[in-house]
Amino acid sequence: MRFLNRVTLSTPESVELDFTLAGIGNRTLALFIDYQILLLILLAFWLLWGLFTLGLFSVLSARNINYSSLPWWLLGVAILLNFVIYSGYFVYCEVMYQGQTPGKRFAKIRVVRDNGRPIGVSQALLRSLLRPVDDFCFIGAFFILFGKREKRIGDWVAGTLVIQDQRGDRTTALTISPAAEELATKLPILADVTQLIPDDYAVLREYLQRRAKMTAKARAEKSMELARQLRTIIGLETVPPNTTSDQFLEALYLTYQQMQNSSKDATS
Repeated sequence: MRFLNRVTLSTPESVELDFTLAGIGNRTLALFIDYQILLLILLAFWLLWGLFTLGLFSVLSARNINYSSLPWWLLGVAILLNFVIYSGYFVYCEVMYQGQTPGKRFAKIRVVRDNGRPIGVSQALLRSLLRPVDDFCFIGAFFILFGKREKRIGDWVAGTLVIQDQRGDRTTALTISPAAEELATKLPILADVTQLIPDDYAVLREYLQRRAKMTAKARAEKSMELARQLRTIIGLETVPPNTTSDQFLEALYLTYQQMQNSSKDATS
């Protein structure tokens, strides 16, 4: 059995990012916690559904309406809603919280796409719909244990990976230089930063978080490569004089964050 396998993912911007796979232990812990939460949610649902059903039967009996076939219909609807809650829990959490459910957050792991980008609705939905298949006779566990990339069936179909969430790196890696802070105030005038999409921002953030662990040569190459890609996206012809590629990326990171914060303030 292998523990803490590492994998290198290449983003569409040709930036290579190293991740540590989650491992069967962390995934089992996360799933155990999620299933405890789901159990409470489903118990509450069945309790409310039972109260609704009894109330409905009481009303129909009082009006002398024949409802002999209704219990089977109600049971069918309840089972369908049960599955929707079961699947919806994973889809909602993984999409809204960058690949994390409460269980994954506790276990410090998260789901990403095969190219390292955050998962979307389609990937989360495929993983969730195939979860019962993976859970049946622990089929998914066998795939994780013996697969090179520790993927269950849902991961293979959705094109996703479960990796360790390296939050500890974030506070130390995201150092923004004064030059970048100054450039961030000018970038909205010099370029169309609105062309940057969340996936671009995710790649930018990953690079800034991990650059401290790169060799000087690799960091310089990736920084210039990513800066060139993102400069093209936002339509910036030239980087201001005496600005390094890292300073440009830091400035772009800040500008995008400020743009998102302004958008939230406007809608609140």
